[in-house]
Amino acid sequence: MRNESTQCCVVGGGPAGMMLGLLLARQGIEVTVLEKHTDFLRDFRGDTVHPSTLELIAELGWIEEFLTLPHAEMHEVTVSIGGKAVTFADFSRLKVRCPYIAFMPQWDVLDFLARKAAAYPGFRLLRDTEMTGLLLEDGRVAGVQARTPDGPLEVRADLVVAADGRHSTARAAAGLEPAAGSPPMDVLWFRLPRHQGDEVPFFQGGHGALISIDRGDYWQLAYAIPTSAYPELRQAGLPAFHDRIARLAPGLSDRVALIDDWRHLHQLTVRVDRLKTWHRLGLLFIGDAAHAMSPAGGVGINLAVQDAVATANLLGPVLGERRPDERDLARVQARRERPTRITQAFQLGILRDLYPKDLADDTAEHVPPIFTAFKALPPLRHVMGRFIGLGVRQEHITRS
Repeated sequence: MRNESTQCCVVGGGPAGMMLGLLLARQGIEVTVLEKHTDFLRDFRGDTVHPSTLELIAELGWIEEFLTLPHAEMHEVTVSIGGKAVTFADFSRLKVRCPYIAFMPQWDVLDFLARKAAAYPGFRLLRDTEMTGLLLEDGRVAGVQARTPDGPLEVRADLVVAADGRHSTARAAAGLEPAAGSPPMDVLWFRLPRHQGDEVPFFQGGHGALISIDRGDYWQLAYAIPTSAYPELRQAGLPAFHDRIARLAPGLSDRVALIDDWRHLHQLTVRVDRLKTWHRLGLLFIGDAAHAMSPAGGVGINLAVQDAVATANLLGPVLGERRPDERDLARVQARRERPTRITQAFQLGILRDLYPKDLADDTAEHVPPIFTAFKALPPLRHVMGRFIGLGVRQEHITRS
C-alpha cells in the first residue's frame, strides 16, 4: 500500500474536477486529482462550452490560446418543427467576451485545463487511478483508497471533493442516494459524414427529435426518444430507424444507411437527480455527482464548472488555514442548489413538450406551446439566451 497526503483530493478528472483542481492549485493549495482513465479520449461526452465557461477562461487570461483549439461556434439556437423554424436562444446581447456556444471535443478542453494546472507546483493529476473506497476516521472522511497499475494507493486529505459523475463511486461509498426526477427522454448518439453544402437544422422535431452538431467533417447526432423506448425501436428494425432519421433530416437520407449495426448507436439513459445533502464531514459532492442533468440545452458541464468555481472561491481560503467543517461545505450547497433546482425544473417541465411521448407521437401534429410562445414573442430568445448561456447564477473567479 502506497500512502500520500494532500490538502484536497478531487475524485474525477472531468470538467468540474479539472477546473476545481486548477483553481485551488492557483491559490497555492495542494491538490491531487484522481482520474480512472489513462487519457480523456472518450466519445459522445458533453462538448458544449457555453459563454459562462468561456468567460471564466477569459478571466484567467487564456481565452485567445483556448480558441486556437478546433471548435465551431453557434450564435443562436434554432428549433424546427413541421417545416417551421423558431429561434429559441440568441446570445448576441450577452455582456461577455464570447457571446456564443463553442462546440469543442471535451478531451481538448480537459487536456487544456490539465496543461495549465500542471504549471502550478501544488497540482497533481494521477491518471489510471480509480477510487475504490473512502477512509473514515472519527466520523470524518479523511481520504480515499484507490486502485493504480502499481498497486493500491491511499490518499489522505483535509477535504475530498467527489466530481466523479452521475454514477459516482464516492456517492455510493458514502451510502447516499439521490432523489430522481422523471426525464422525458433517452438519447441515441451516432455520427454520419458531413458533406460540403449540407444544411441540417440544429433541432428538428417530429417522430423523435434530432439534434445535429456540425463537427467539421462529420455530423454528431443525438436522436432523442421517449424514456425506455429503445427496445421497441430496435424491434422495428434498422430500416425503420433510417426512415425516421431521413424524415427529420432529408439532407442525410443518402448516408443514413451507413448505420448498419445497432452497435453504431450509443445509448445515453438520461437521469435527472439531486442529492438532498451535498456533503458530509470531510466530503463534498459537485457537478453530476451532486445533481445529474438532462442533456437538454447542453448545460450540464457548464453548471458543473460553475460548481467548481464556487467551491474554489468559498473553500480555497479555508483550506489555506484549516480543514473545512460542515458549515463551510454547506455554504457551497447553499450557493449552488438554487441554480440547480431551477435548471432541472426547466429541463423537466418547459422543455418536455419538445420531445415525443411515445414512438408513434409526432410533435409536428401538435405544436408544443413553448414553440408557439417563442414564435409569437421573439424577444424571448434573448431571455433564453441568457438562461442557457450564463445560467441562473453566473460565477466569477475571485481568488488568485
